Amino acid sequence: MSSRQAGAAGSAKGCEYAFDGKISREVLENYLSRAITMMRHGNTEDNNRMLLNIGAKFIGRVAGCWGGESSLPQQLEELKTYTRQMHALDPEMILQACIFEIISRDLDKLPVPGWVFDAFGLKPEKRNFSYSAMLYPDGQGKCSWSDDASVPDMNQLETRLWFFYAAASYINCGVEGIHFGQVELMDKNDPKHAAWWDLLSHIRSHAAAHARRHLVLCDAHTPSGGVVMDDGRLLLDFHAHHMCIEAVPNTPYKGILRKGYATALYGRSRGGITPSGWACESLPYLVEIDNCGTSGREGQDIGYQFIWGYDDICWFAFLPEAERNAWLWYAWQWLKDNDPNGHLQVPGSRCLASKPHGRDWYHANTRSAAVPDGFDTEEVFKE
Repeated sequence: MSSRQAGAAGSAKGCEYAFDGKISREVLENYLSRAITMMRHGNTEDNNRMLLNIGAKFIGRVAGCWGGESSLPQQLEELKTYTRQMHALDPEMILQACIFEIISRDLDKLPVPGWVFDAFGLKPEKRNFSYSAMLYPDGQGKCSWSDDASVPDMNQLETRLWFFYAAASYINCGVEGIHFGQVELMDKNDPKHAAWWDLLSHIRSHAAAHARRHLVLCDAHTPSGGVVMDDGRLLLDFHAHHMCIEAVPNTPYKGILRKGYATALYGRSRGGITPSGWACESLPYLVEIDNCGTSGREGQDIGYQFIWGYDDICWFAFLPEAERNAWLWYAWQWLKDNDPNGHLQVPGSRCLASKPHGRDWYHANTRSAAVPDGFDTEEVFKE
């Protein structure tokens, strides 16, 4: 075993994962230090084997809609089965769902349950969600993603009804973490963040009564450093952002991490009083090897937010295996040396928009008959 392997193995000994209602900083960081993105795709049995093999504890992005919201009830039935399977394998695992910065006209097909009205003290009525009632009144963000797919305005009550319905439904399925995408895109009408606070207060109240351990961990991408209320309370349980990998000029495909590059969160995660009650100068956070689509200029140094013309995960997948593995070790150590509040969320299963090497999905699994297109990153994660 190499010295760095021994150090990684030693740091995992005695880790504590117990919480109920609140979570300590130590336990939160134990989870974040074993975080993986695991969009559900591919061979479920082998994916589960991999998660147990590497000791993953925070399983990110296992559910979520990018439009197509009327399919959520069916997704929830599948999610219930999945969460039961995962918690039978490891009851300490936190599974995370996502509610992103998108609404689509498909919401008009989805009925509003009576319990959603009840939660907000409203008289129940028989109707569907209203896409148009969630839009910014001045039209900003409209059709940002496609025709009839827009950025919602959290200041609109209808938006909060939808987000609460989705979040509470995920919690009822056994989910204990929810990622809320780009909160600041949905917060432009509310400088005091009162609407987000109202939404998360409702979600946290539901979790206190219905979540497995009476808590849901709420996070979002926070390029500004995070949302802190006027009285010092933090909106989120932890922060998150994509890695903001910087291309090294004239050195094709080389990428580095640097404080101060673009919207990188390194050294900028804001502190305050967490929802669990403890104070910090800088809130712990995750950085992920994210996906954001294609640039059409793959292989060129075109600047942020692409790395050599790729999004993070496509660039990472494009690298030769030895370089991928070395870069993971580099990123892990860089965070420890430059901002120990940050934790690397490794990519276990993620979509590939630019199709590097002709593949449309990144599976970190060890290559085998079960996963013949695995990228063989699993053992590096374990180390």
